[in-house]
Amino acid sequence: MIKLRGKSYQLYKRVPKRYAAIEHRTFVWLSLHTDSKSIAESKADGAWAQMVAAWEARLAGDQTDAVKRFDAARELAAVRGFRYMDAATVAQQPLKDVIRRVQAVPSKNGIPDRLEAAAVLGGASSEGIKVSTALDLYWALAADKTLGKSEDQLRRWRNPRIKAVKNFIAVVGDKPMDAITGDDMLDFRSWWLDRITAGEVSTNAANKDLIHLGDVLKTVNKMKRLGLVLPLSDLSFKEGEAGKRPPFSVKFITEKLLAPGALDGLNPEARGILLTMINTGARPSELAGLTSKCIRLDHDVPHISIEPVERQLKSANARRVIALAGVSLDALSGFPDGFPRYRKSSASLSAAVNKFLRANGLVESPDHTLYSLRHSFEDRLLAAGVDERIRRDLLGHALNRERYGAGASLEHLLDIVTKVAL
Repeated sequence: MIKLRGKSYQLYKRVPKRYAAIEHRTFVWLSLHTDSKSIAESKADGAWAQMVAAWEARLAGDQTDAVKRFDAARELAAVRGFRYMDAATVAQQPLKDVIRRVQAVPSKNGIPDRLEAAAVLGGASSEGIKVSTALDLYWALAADKTLGKSEDQLRRWRNPRIKAVKNFIAVVGDKPMDAITGDDMLDFRSWWLDRITAGEVSTNAANKDLIHLGDVLKTVNKMKRLGLVLPLSDLSFKEGEAGKRPPFSVKFITEKLLAPGALDGLNPEARGILLTMINTGARPSELAGLTSKCIRLDHDVPHISIEPVERQLKSANARRVIALAGVSLDALSGFPDGFPRYRKSSASLSAAVNKFLRANGLVESPDHTLYSLRHSFEDRLLAAGVDERIRRDLLGHALNRERYGAGASLEHLLDIVTKVAL
């Protein structure tokens, strides 16, 4: 009798007395096809570990949790030397391989072991893995996608996926993944179409939701090797024209935003970021993520370095340096250690600034936002005749050709930024 995790396993063959002094793992000699004590002992450790692994898998499989039961079947199949396949796939294998699997299933009194058969012959089912459970599984299965993300970036990455699954469940229900039909997905798409038609959301927003839902379900299906055929194709809406953020004009910035006292009602860190954006064109999240290491005010050419410190960058092109001049240099001089209030919450930064600007009549149109300052900086560079390579380097944009050389020096960048600085 062997006990494991509170359960007992009866060994149905007796161990010869001559091996009685050997510790319990030598029970495995029975499966080693030898009556030699020395050979059995030399193989015992590996075989015992295999038996324990099989028992562990059997224990995990003997429960109602669908995910654990399915994982246990895969693990037990691996212990027995097989790759888990569903029954339909097993049936398509060469006859000799099918026979080998059948022969590997142990039986007692002529009755095949239920758990072993499910593992080796593909009888385990993913039935019961609901959409909500898929989301819970997704975070660990997609962990590679979060490497290097800051806490704020991780939250912004997670939330759209949570929202997409929540929307699907509200419309279709928390169905098992293997029960999702094409009609279910069309119902979900129709729900979005009604919202688009009513002017509540854009086609782009609906498509993002469909993409995030698909990402969750496809990742779980793939990484858990469920082998499901999910009806997720041909659902997207024709993209509408992406809303363009208009730039602030130079006149509006100088006469309104930079008017004495205009920004006094904004908290100091948000005000500092807004002013820094004016002459750097950096993204709000990039400025919010700056640390003392990235703010170099005592350099011969004061500048900031946008780099992946405690966060991911939007792309490889986003890594860059920007010389400081005008109101942006003055603003950052008051925040040499960055903006800790928004370092982990750049979304709240944009919300706070945009609310303040609208409430105080500091937008040129309803479409203007904090991000419009980035577009204004680019327009001023263009008006000044700045080379495309340098414009893209300053803004962190991709270049439609290979980048040759090191690019402009800090001194050169300072000359350029000074020409357009306010």
